[in-house]
Amino acid sequence: MAAAEPIVRMRGIGKHFPGVKALDGVDFRLLPGEVHALMGENGAGKSTLIKVLTGVYGVDEGTVELAGRPVAFSSPLAAQQAGISTVYQEINLCPNLSVAENIFAGRQRTRFGFIRWRAMRRRAAELMGRLELDVDVSTPLSACSPAVQQMVAIARAVDIEARVLILDEPTSSLDAGEVEQLFRVMRRLRDEGIAILFVSHFLDQVYEVSDRMTILRNGRLVGEYLTRELPKVELVAKMIGRELADLEELEGKPHVRPAGDAAPPLVEAEGLGRTGSIRPFTLTIREGEVVGLAGLLGSGRTELARLLFGADHADEGTVRVGGERVTLRTPRAATGRKIAFCPENRRAEGLVDELSARENIVLALQAARGWSRPLPRRRQDELVAKYIAALNIRPGDPDQPVGTLSGGNQQKVLLARWLIMEPRLLILDEPTRGIDVGAKAEIQRLVAELSDGGMAVLFISAELEEVLRLSHQVGVLRDRALVARLDNDDALTTDVLMHKIASGAPS
Repeated sequence: MAAAEPIVRMRGIGKHFPGVKALDGVDFRLLPGEVHALMGENGAGKSTLIKVLTGVYGVDEGTVELAGRPVAFSSPLAAQQAGISTVYQEINLCPNLSVAENIFAGRQRTRFGFIRWRAMRRRAAELMGRLELDVDVSTPLSACSPAVQQMVAIARAVDIEARVLILDEPTSSLDAGEVEQLFRVMRRLRDEGIAILFVSHFLDQVYEVSDRMTILRNGRLVGEYLTRELPKVELVAKMIGRELADLEELEGKPHVRPAGDAAPPLVEAEGLGRTGSIRPFTLTIREGEVVGLAGLLGSGRTELARLLFGADHADEGTVRVGGERVTLRTPRAATGRKIAFCPENRRAEGLVDELSARENIVLALQAARGWSRPLPRRRQDELVAKYIAALNIRPGDPDQPVGTLSGGNQQKVLLARWLIMEPRLLILDEPTRGIDVGAKAEIQRLVAELSDGGMAVLFISAELEEVLRLSHQVGVLRDRALVARLDNDDALTTDVLMHKIASGAPS
């Protein structure tokens, strides 16, 4: 494999968006007959690199070569016609059409202007058989499982004689048996000479199926490695930007609960899980306790939080709040139990850019009252002024559109919205991502103060030092399972957390 000439070579790739340099001088190569994993945390540049390669984006800097020839695809269709096919996590096929029709969409076999249905179905059956599936190809795609739909997309790519197959999170909705079947197909295609670019956040899967990997971080190339030669813990370190020699140098001291201070349980989840989202987990959060969740992107951190907030409905398990068994089917049910949730994507799921800071802050309180009982303007002014001052929201004009505020101040507005509700449990999903150092420090201090005041906090962050600094207990997630619950004592370091993330060993 090492002696083969790359089928894809990208040199010095740069891609800019307003205010953001998504890719900065990235080199990448993909060899025929290999499975190559593209690794990196959220925002590392993986998706942008794939979109540059497949013609979704034009390249601002650098060159792209396919089989030694310079290329500049104007669209994904142009890339597909050249032999580069992509299968996305969200299947971009037509559920109302049959399996066979999806495989040959836009390429129907015809004679004298009429579609040769029998020949098309026969060829579709051959392709699915090649992928080890016995499927009635006249079945509507909507009636097929996610695994079969993935295979249909791959069968389409195989039939157009793809030289490069890009699989973007193909296992996210598959069970263990379906994953193994997909991997057998991937290995067979690899052995036939197809180059496969594999994107996944499941470390075990990456190590099981990939030959090499390229790691990106913050839009830059970290390096290219043979999978068998890179230990998992070193992979994690390279992805999150910490060298192993530096792991013991924490910035600040953990916010550790004094010995013997065991508050009563507030929220108790037992065997709570959702198929395709997160495996059943058991977790207790006590009054005044900060429970941190550590794990790579895609490990199940957000999925766990969404179950506790009722944003997703659990398939199994039970939840108790204050000792009482409850059913959290909706966010409204959760807020009724004094559970609040600040989502990771504050722009898409939290704030309404066109509304003012005032309107965003009182939004949840007004929703709880019902729109037939508007919150008096005087009461709005009192509450908004209180939390603008308490959280140091700048500028302090409550009538300024929230979309014009900085990221840190937007995050504070979202926090203010939920603090007005006086929650007993505050769930914070990446509350300090994308904000400046000063705002990050203020939010961290606020979390510690809320905990000291008796509020329970579920704190999710990709920054392990931040999790350690704030948490009394840390839950480690890997491959959508809660694999460890660790007390934050002197023995718990980022080194220990990284080994837990990498090994997934239960404790």
